[in-house]
This record gives sequence, C-alpha cells and structure tokens, in this order.
Amino acid sequence: MGLVYALAAYLSWGLVVPLHFRLLSGFSPWYILAERIVWSTLFAGLLALAWRKRLRLPVPLSPKHGLLALSAVFIGVNWLLYLMAIERGHLLDASLGYYINPLINVALGRLILGERLRPVQAVAIGIAAAGVAVAVAWAGDLPLMSLALALSFALYGLVRKIVAVDSLVGFLAETLFLLPVAVGWLLLTPEPFLQPAPRDLGLLMLTGLTTALPLIWFAAAAVRLRLTTLGLLQYVAPTCLLLLSILVFGEHVEPHRAAMFGLIWLGLALYTVDAVRGRRSEAKATPVRA
Repeated sequence: MGLVYALAAYLSWGLVVPLHFRLLSGFSPWYILAERIVWSTLFAGLLALAWRKRLRLPVPLSPKHGLLALSAVFIGVNWLLYLMAIERGHLLDASLGYYINPLINVALGRLILGERLRPVQAVAIGIAAAGVAVAVAWAGDLPLMSLALALSFALYGLVRKIVAVDSLVGFLAETLFLLPVAVGWLLLTPEPFLQPAPRDLGLLMLTGLTTALPLIWFAAAAVRLRLTTLGLLQYVAPTCLLLLSILVFGEHVEPHRAAMFGLIWLGLALYTVDAVRGRRSEAKATPVRA
C-alpha cells in the first residue's frame, strides 16, 4: 500500500494541484495559503471525526511528537513558495525543485537516518549538484526558489519519517499549529474570508481537499517506505509539472536550465538503475521459507 499512497500523492501534486491553484491566480499567495490552512484544518477535522475508531492516536505523547510543530513550519513554507511560483508563472522552477528533492531525500536518509548509500547513488547526487553548479556558472544566479522548494519538502518528509504518527492525525496536528497564524492574517487582510463569487468560494473551499488528501497519502507512504524509495518515486510529480509548464502554459526552457535538467535527469537515471539492481540483489539474497 505504501507504493499506492506515494503514487496517488505525487500524481495529485503534479497534475491536480497546479491546475487547481492556477484557477485562483487572481488572489495573492498569502491569502490562498491562509484559506488553504483553514479549509484543510476543517476537512482533516471532519475526516478525523468520521474515522475516529480507526485512528491510531499517539498516546502517551512523547517529546518526539513536538517535532510536528517543526514539520508544520516546513510544509507551510513549502506551500507558500509553491503558490508564489504559480502566481509568477514559474512552474519550471517548481518542477526543478521537485526534481532536486529526491536526491536531497537520499542524502538526508544517509546523513540523518543512517540509510546505506551505495557508490552509484553518491555519484547520482554529485551529478545533480553539478547540474545546479553549471546553471549557476552559466546564468550567474542561483535557483533559490527551486532549492528552497526542494529543501523545505525534504525536511518535511524527514520529520514525518522520524515522528511516524498516523498520517491523518499528524496532518491535523500540523494544520492546527498553523491555524492561528492563518486566522490572524485573514482578520487583517481586506479580502473577505468567504468570497461572494460562488466560483471563487468553491475553489477556495476545495483547497482543503486538494491539500489534505495528497499530504495524508504522502505521510502514509513515508511511514511504510524507505526514504530512499520515496526519493525514487518523487520525480513523478516534477515530470507532470514540467509537461504542464511547457505544453499547457507555454514556458520556455532556457539553455542553462536545459543543461541543469539534463544532468539532474542523468543523476536520477543512475539512481533508479542502481536502486532496481539493489532490490533484485536483496531479493536473491533473502532465503525462501518453506
């Protein structure tokens, strides 16, 4: 089921979410973020009530569960950056960020969780880093939006892996941490919380659904899969974003970005081949029980 949850999350982030938020481009990213937090909290709360008998509550609480406040900050920053990328018509930046993210997942899995990193995987990370360096040397600027998106989401996945609470309970806790800030911002902004236009109101309310479900699926996958496996599947979403940005929204891929994408894809290809070979070797080495 971990694989199903991961694919559902990544396909939603790559296709459904960008198209949804593109329809809300008339509003500022901060306003959409605040509305998104409110409706996500409401939706997650209703789900928790409906599924209360099946939820695995983290009882007794431990200091480790306090890390959910940190994961809330990471995902809040990631949401805001993503909304800014959409507002500015920079889906390519978002795509690049989520292409880099799998390799950051692999690096964090090795450095913090002690997951074994094979030589080919280390080379793959190095090639991706070289791609970013080439782009910086060529264009003279660092892709800060892309790197911030990649790092914020990688850190979010790492914290959720460490805490390992029920996916819905964890998501609800995160949105509750963010809710006071969102409500405070909505009270100060001139935009009304409930938009008078039925279309806008409906699209804003749906942010609760399109935000909560993919993250709940992702958190469920993070508990069931190795962080390196999540890194392998992560590039489904940026591929969808890349195709949307070029084929649907008409963004142009500049030469330095093309070179960077090419090196990152090479790194991902090496990582994928090595991961498949590693799994086959592990399967052959596992004794068959009678």
